[in-house]
Amino acid sequence: MNQESMKEYLNPLLERYASKEMSYIFSPQCKFSTWRKLWITLAECEKELGLSISDEQINEMKANIENIDFELAKKFEAKVRHDVMAHVHTFGEVCPRARPIIHLGATSAYVGDNTDLIQMRDGLKLLLGRLAGLIELLRGFALNHADLATLGFTHFQPAQLTTVGKRACLWMYDLVMDFNDILYFIENMPFRGVKGTTGTQASFLTLFDGDHDKVRQLDINVTNRMGFSKALPVTGQTYTRKIDYQVASLLSGLAQSLHKMANDIRLLQHLKEVEEPFEKSQIGSSAMAYKRNPMRSERMTSLCRYIISLCQSPAMTAAEQWFERTLDDSANKRLSIPEMFLSADASLLIAINIADGLVVYPKVIERHINDELPFMATENIIMACVKKGGDRQELHEKIRVHSMDAARQVKMEGNKNDLIERISNDASFGLTREELAKLLDVSTFVGRAPEQVHDFIRECIDPLLEKTESTGKLKDAVLTV
Repeated sequence: MNQESMKEYLNPLLERYASKEMSYIFSPQCKFSTWRKLWITLAECEKELGLSISDEQINEMKANIENIDFELAKKFEAKVRHDVMAHVHTFGEVCPRARPIIHLGATSAYVGDNTDLIQMRDGLKLLLGRLAGLIELLRGFALNHADLATLGFTHFQPAQLTTVGKRACLWMYDLVMDFNDILYFIENMPFRGVKGTTGTQASFLTLFDGDHDKVRQLDINVTNRMGFSKALPVTGQTYTRKIDYQVASLLSGLAQSLHKMANDIRLLQHLKEVEEPFEKSQIGSSAMAYKRNPMRSERMTSLCRYIISLCQSPAMTAAEQWFERTLDDSANKRLSIPEMFLSADASLLIAINIADGLVVYPKVIERHINDELPFMATENIIMACVKKGGDRQELHEKIRVHSMDAARQVKMEGNKNDLIERISNDASFGLTREELAKLLDVSTFVGRAPEQVHDFIRECIDPLLEKTESTGKLKDAVLTV
């Protein structure tokens, strides 16, 4: 990178966060080479249906798919003020024999819209592979800590116990919902296909001398060869921009799940119960050398918040389209859609990195449980005493007084919670220390949390991961950072 380039704005998503794979999907090279593939496919299908197009013309185009002179295209666009025609001319310069049939019968949206759909499909596939990898890592984490009791929190106040593994299952289930939504969308995503200037296919009907069947078949053939099972039944000049919003909603949903997971980890790191990976030479603060900040989780929440905010742009664009089309979508799409994908890609890579190195501190967790468990065990203690002949109302009052005194010691004096000692020393409860210890066994406070972890993984996670193995090796797309 030269000094002159440092005087221009650099997109942090490209410079710092997103992967080369996702960056390539939305790169000029990928975009405009896809335009050329679409022109080739159109010509091939038109030839097969009877138009006068030669193999020589098609082969010439195929030989120059990646041979894109961007400087020449820039000059053409400055002259004609039309990006598609600029690239038609640029392609024609290296394909002089094919020049007469490039873009034959098509409108700009044929290459522009269909490429947008291909890019979004490929971007979703890349994200789906990463998501499968993240779920697999969390699966291992949940199984490893399925039985490790920990304080549950409601309103970030101590609540009944759960387990570390069960909490990870809450993160996973949100991600499973996202996975299934994305997979369903990919499998059912429509292509714009070959629709003509205002969606009526009039230009193609002229090319095929009024043969409706050939025009219909052209639409089907191009759609299938570009890897889609169905084309939109009707369009204006463009595909409905609600598709962009549907994709944005999927990415927003994924961002919501990752944001919630990252927030939980940030709070747990504050409690010193769970930590994201912290490298040997990593600096937590320029001033406070002792700090271990959850910077990965913080970065993930930051990027996810950006995705969620961007989701509104495609919504407003979809609502704003007039009749068969307006061009107020173009600049917005160029920014919002790629940046949502790049941010989602970066967020998943960070999440994978975190999940692959989460550190759990059981002793800290145990200390926090011991601080709160005596209060949570009071009902069990009362029931045990009643079974031995005690009066429930009298015991309730005594335990209330002891609890208030113990809480006062904790809050006002900073002492440890001595409620159990108070109960043990009160003869009216009639409980030995051994009996009290049994009543405080944490395994009796977690309910079916351990069993729920195993049931959830067996019934929901393992089938999902098996599905990814059998549907194109999606997990092969997963990278680590």
